[in-house]
Amino acid sequence: MAGVASAIEVHVTASSRGEADRICSEIVARRLAACAQVVAPISSTYWWAGEVQQAEEWLLLIKTTADRFEDLAACVRELHSYEVPEIVAVPIVQGTPDYLEWIRRETVPERGE
Repeated sequence: MAGVASAIEVHVTASSRGEADRICSEIVARRLAACAQVVAPISSTYWWAGEVQQAEEWLLLIKTTADRFEDLAACVRELHSYEVPEIVAVPIVQGTPDYLEWIRRETVPERGE
């Protein structure tokens, strides 16, 4: 069974619902994530190019394992429109054993990957 420490939730923001859906579909299809959810829209305020910016974005909540993070991040960068996309992971410190096992099971790389 997956240990709690190996389960993570990755947060990514996207510029549009279409981009968010495209990233979610691709990372799940590649088994880089067990599940990806879109929370939309959100209002973001941030520093960029030396000034404060504001934008409407879509938040992706991605369930995966720490072992899959680097491949997941590479895939998000490949598909993302931002020069520096938000790709951050937080540990899942508690969860039901069956849910954590599901995350582990669904993110096992396919043979030949």
